[in-house]
Amino acid sequence: MIGKFVSLSTVGVPLDRGNVDTDAIIPARYLKTLKRTGLGAGLFFAWRYDADGAEVPDFPLNRPEFRGGRVLVAGENFGCGSSREHAVWALMDFGFRAVIAPSFSDIFHNNCLKNGMLPVTLPEAQVRSLIDALLTAPGGKVAVDLPEQTVRGPGGDAYRFAIDPFAKKCLLEGLDEIGLTLTYAAEIDRHEREA
Repeated sequence: MIGKFVSLSTVGVPLDRGNVDTDAIIPARYLKTLKRTGLGAGLFFAWRYDADGAEVPDFPLNRPEFRGGRVLVAGENFGCGSSREHAVWALMDFGFRAVIAPSFSDIFHNNCLKNGMLPVTLPEAQVRSLIDALLTAPGGKVAVDLPEQTVRGPGGDAYRFAIDPFAKKCLLEGLDEIGLTLTYAAEIDRHEREA
C-alpha cells in the first residue's frame, strides 16, 4: 500500500532546469539501500550543497520561501538517465508528492506511479508560466486535484492534465502493484482451492 493521492495545495517549488537526470536527483552513492527512507538527504545533492557540505543558498530547496513545498515544477525530460527507482524515493522522502513538467522519461514516469508520486505532464508554456509565477512570488501555492485532473497556479490559472485511468484509480485508492493484487485475495484463494 502507498499513501492515497487525492488533492494537494502547497507551496510550489520551481526547478528551472531541463533534462534533470536521475543521477542529479539522487547520486549513485545513495543506491546501496533498499529502504525508501533517508534518501531525502541526498536529493539534488550536487546542487544543494557546496564542496564543504554547506547549503547553496540560492538553490530552491534551500530557500526558506520554498521549504515544505510538496509540488516540484521542473523543465522538460525530467527523470531522464538511469532507471533508478531511488530517484522517486528520494523525492518522496524529502516530502514531494507531485512533479509537474512538460515531459518525463518513461521509466521515471512509471516509477512515480508505482510509488504513489503523481507525475503531471503539462504543455511547456503552462509549465513556464507556473515556474515564472513561483520565481516572481516565492512561496506561492500550487493546487493539484487528481479527481478533476487540474493544476491551479499561484495566480489562479487552471490547467487540465491527462492521466491513465488505471493509474489514477491506483493513486486515488493508494494501491501499488502488491496492494492491487491483495484486493483480489479472496478470488485468488478460491481459485487455488478449486484448482
